[in-house]
Amino acid sequence: MALWGGRFKEQASVQFKKFNDSLPVDYRMAVQDIVGSIAWAEALTTVDVLSQAEFQELKAALLELKASVEENPKQILASDAEDIHSWVEINLIEKTGDLGKKLHTGRSRNDQVATDLKLWCKETGSDLLYALVNLQQAMLDLAERERNTVLPGYTHLQRAQPITFGHWCLAYVEMFNRDIGRLKDALYRADTSPLGSGALAGTAYPIDREKLAHNLGFRSATLNSLDAVSDRDHVIELLSTASISMMHLSRFAEDLVFYNSGEAGFVEMSDLVSSGSSLMPQKKNPDACELLRGKAGRVMGSLTGMMMTMKALPLAYNKDMQEDKEGLFDALDTWQECMQMAVLVAEGLTVNRARTLAAAQQGYANSTELADYLVSKDIPFREAHHIVGEVVLAAIDAGHALEDFSIAQLQKFSDRIEQDVYQHLSIESCLDKRGAIGGTSRQQVEKALAEVQSGNLLSDNQDTLNTQVLGAPSKTQINMTLKQVKQRLNAQRAAAMSVRRARMSDIDSISALVDYWADLGEILPRSRDNIIHDVQNFVVAEVDGVVVGCASLYIYQTGLAEIRSVVIDKSAHGQGQGQALVQYLLEFAHQIQLQKIIVLTYIPQYFEQLGFNLIDKNSLADNIIEDSEQSPHKDPADEVAMEYIVNRCAEEA
Repeated sequence: MALWGGRFKEQASVQFKKFNDSLPVDYRMAVQDIVGSIAWAEALTTVDVLSQAEFQELKAALLELKASVEENPKQILASDAEDIHSWVEINLIEKTGDLGKKLHTGRSRNDQVATDLKLWCKETGSDLLYALVNLQQAMLDLAERERNTVLPGYTHLQRAQPITFGHWCLAYVEMFNRDIGRLKDALYRADTSPLGSGALAGTAYPIDREKLAHNLGFRSATLNSLDAVSDRDHVIELLSTASISMMHLSRFAEDLVFYNSGEAGFVEMSDLVSSGSSLMPQKKNPDACELLRGKAGRVMGSLTGMMMTMKALPLAYNKDMQEDKEGLFDALDTWQECMQMAVLVAEGLTVNRARTLAAAQQGYANSTELADYLVSKDIPFREAHHIVGEVVLAAIDAGHALEDFSIAQLQKFSDRIEQDVYQHLSIESCLDKRGAIGGTSRQQVEKALAEVQSGNLLSDNQDTLNTQVLGAPSKTQINMTLKQVKQRLNAQRAAAMSVRRARMSDIDSISALVDYWADLGEILPRSRDNIIHDVQNFVVAEVDGVVVGCASLYIYQTGLAEIRSVVIDKSAHGQGQGQALVQYLLEFAHQIQLQKIIVLTYIPQYFEQLGFNLIDKNSLADNIIEDSEQSPHKDPADEVAMEYIVNRCAEEA
């Protein structure tokens, strides 16, 4: 049954119906369409189009339909409805009769589909964010496992300088971190509700669209109805993010295909992600990586297709835009599947450390060290570069390494070369000289890993995910990097668990949480006015759009702040929201360049797990102690002070 037949004298042809109908694709938005319909029914109730009793009847029927769809979404495909919106309305009318026909009052399929798609993108975006964080974690785990493994670094696919395998892993951690930033940015811009925009000019009913947006979990309503129904930027941004990330996955796969080759022999893929040959029994093919590489083109093709679809469309809605979903759904499914496969690849990878070390020792990778050595002897770099080029040429002719030359032979090229040159030509020297931030030296690796294991973790910018990519490959530096990456992953998990900065609309929820736990004596009481004035320093955790926890950061002075009011609703205990709130604030503390965070707590074991260390409470400034009233329900002796060093380098400086 079509919902638009009054204008027509004849039925559409079967051929056109098949060509026109989108149900085989957009059935995936059934839950979003039902959720949007419930919100719209409630909005119609506020403007007296529906009575409260009618709303409750519609809501009950829609919730029943939602439960049925969640149990068996494929049932929808047996219908001959034009699209998912028609399917929901037809089924609603079957359940409620003429009442179901009232639901579409003031609403168009144009704002309906735009809303459904944004809701779907938001929910899918959360799954993608988790997948990216899990991928980063897998690469971090591999970096820790292979932090001391020497690997030849390449430029132009020619051996260049030695690095560590851990440093190679962390390069991809940084790429995937930028993908997280892009994904979060795209989802932020998608977080506006088109519902109430009508076909193109807005609804004729005085509906509070801002309240409607909040009821659906959007941060705000769209500001222009014409733009709202014709906008597909969120689709293009998600496809762009997916395409860039798939490019990163493709490079990751290509590296491993090469490392896995018989010519390199640096790694072996797990049997779980490999296949054999139907003819050649000796073959073990890296098919998982080859498919990762191949599927990148599929995702990028969806982006190109959507760009071409939108490039010449006039405002507002055009049926061309029905093509937005098939490519988007396939691309995001493919991206998520590829991320999960990459995790499996990383987890099962075996590194041939002897082979990687031998390869790093070949190809005159220590040539730069010899040039740097000559620079230390007051030879200008360009002259040193020329001298070393001549040494390399002679070594190639002689068929041996630079360090195999005698001192007498080396001094033919420069009389500045002395016996101490050999200590500069070893692999260890090549690696450990790269000790600056971002380098690959072993000392930095061990230092950072020690801090990761002790929980003393630095953080990075969570709100913008403006990653400070920690530059060159020294083994010393990798662990400094690992430390920061570990904290950043924790903060990203917090964001994936729907931890965010508080808004004014959260005041009632924050106040209720604080009052409840303050009455029990677990935290200090805070007035509603105090929370309102301090809301910019609060973060909240959500579950299914409901605020279930909060925490705040109180800044005392430059470099010092206190985490306060960390509370979680009893219904959400044990799910990790408390840790997520603290990790989010630690990340924010690093962003604004604080050096130290303190807590006053009765549960030190909880904060020890998050990297805090006990300190003498008497060492705190008087104003901090004065701010901390004693709970009448607790023994004052049980309260302890703890600190977290956000930026150890700044503190030591």
